[in-house]
Amino acid sequence: MVSNSFESLPVELIADILSELDLESLITVSYLSHRLHAICSDSSLNPWRRPILRNLRDSNSEYELLLRHLCFRTTVPRQNWLEILSIAKPSYLLFEASLPNLRESEWEEAFRRRFIPGWKRHRKDGSWRAAFLKMLYRTWHRSETSCTSDEAWTKYIVLSRRGTANQLDGASRGFDPITIFNEIKFQDGLAELPTCIRRVVEFADVRIIALGVLHKPRSRLSVNDNARTFLHPPGMRREGEASQNGDPHSMNASQVSFDHMHEDSLPGSSYDREPLVRPDEKYRRLTHPLPAPSHSKYPFYTPSGDDRRWLVNGDLEEGGMQWIGSMMITAQLVGSRWPPMQNEDFVIDMGRGHFASFTWADLEAIAPWLELTAKVDGPGLGH
Repeated sequence: MVSNSFESLPVELIADILSELDLESLITVSYLSHRLHAICSDSSLNPWRRPILRNLRDSNSEYELLLRHLCFRTTVPRQNWLEILSIAKPSYLLFEASLPNLRESEWEEAFRRRFIPGWKRHRKDGSWRAAFLKMLYRTWHRSETSCTSDEAWTKYIVLSRRGTANQLDGASRGFDPITIFNEIKFQDGLAELPTCIRRVVEFADVRIIALGVLHKPRSRLSVNDNARTFLHPPGMRREGEASQNGDPHSMNASQVSFDHMHEDSLPGSSYDREPLVRPDEKYRRLTHPLPAPSHSKYPFYTPSGDDRRWLVNGDLEEGGMQWIGSMMITAQLVGSRWPPMQNEDFVIDMGRGHFASFTWADLEAIAPWLELTAKVDGPGLGH
C-alpha cells in the first residue's frame, strides 16, 4: 500500500525524493518497478545528479564504491558523466573509475569545463577523449612529482600600474613565483615591502593566484588600478556590503539569489542562460572552466570562507591599503601545497615545480572585464 501511494505521486516529486538517497539505495530502488525504472532513466528528471554531486564535492571522504562503475548502469543518464569528468579527482578518473563511451562533442565539453583555455594548446592531432586523458595525466603527474619534461617553460602574466600587461615565462624546473616577484618588486622600488598573495579562483586541477604588494601609497602614481579591477570586478560588492556612494546600480552579491553548493551551480541551469546586468557591464558566473565548490559563484562572492578576494572596505583593501606596483598572476596545481589560511597573505616559500602556464586566453576567461591598454609578449613596453 505504501509503495502504491508513493508511486502515485507526480514523477517530479518522486525524482526529488529519490535524489536524497545514496547511490547504493538509488540503484536498488531503480529496479523495484517499471515506473521507478522509467523515472530513474529519464534524463530530464535525473535523480542521480544530487547523490553524484554529493560524492564529488565532499573532498574529505572517499567516493562511494558504486560510483566507480556507474557507467555500466543503463538507468543512469549519460549527461551525469560531464559532471563526473569535470569535478572528480584526477587519480580516481585515471586509475579507478570505468569511463563511458561518449561522443567527441561531449569529451570536448568535458575538456572545456575542466581545464583552463590555455591548456588546449597541448591538444594536437587526435580525439578530444585522448586530449582529455593526456591532460588529466599531465596535471596528476606534475602535482605528484617535480617532472617538467612536458612543459619546459612556464608562462605567467604581470599587470603593470601603467595599464599594460606582459606575458613572460621562466624555466619550469626552477620556477618559483616568490623569487620572480621579488625581482619585480626590486625593479619597482618596493623590495622592502612584503609580498601579498591572493587565491583568485580555484578549479579542479589548478588554482589561479596573484602576487602583489598591499601598502598605503605615497602617491597616486604608484597605485595599480588594474590589480584592483582584476580582483574586484567594477560595481560588484561582497555580500552584505553597502553600495559605494549610494550608487543604486552597484551590484551587491547578496542580490544574487543562487544556492551555494547546489546542483544549479553547474552549466545548463538558469544562471548560465541569463546574464546579470549593470547598465554598462555584464557579469556571468564562470562555467568554462568550472570553478571548484569553494569558488562556485566566481566572479561573484562565494560565502565559503575561501574566497578571500573581498577583504575590502570601499575602494581600499583591509587597513586602508591599496595595490601598488606590479601584480604577478600564475597558476598553481591543486595537488601542491597551499599555505594555511592564516598565512596565505604573506608567504615565504610556495614550493617549486608545481606550477603551470597562465596565458592571455586564461586571463580573458577568468577576467573578461579587465581592459588593458596593451598586451605585450615578453618584457618591455611593446614599442
